[in-house]
Amino acid sequence: MPIYEYKCNSCGAEFEKLVFGSQKVTCPDCSSDDLTKKFSVFGMSGVEKPFAGSSGCSSCGSSGSSKCSSCK
Repeated sequence: MPIYEYKCNSCGAEFEKLVFGSQKVTCPDCSSDDLTKKFSVFGMSGVEKPFAGSSGCSSCGSSGSSKCSSCK
């Protein structure tokens, strides 16, 4: 159930919509279905382990032999 961002090509309104399956999306302002899906970026927080291919300390980001005091 992703949240998508849209821009209405009829009235210019920008909005987010939680989409279930193949649900039809319309503009909440003018009810038009002439929409453009915007490019969305997402953020992550609370990641405890480093991502694949990354190196270094997951707490402080130090790498190699120089580690922070909490990682020694």
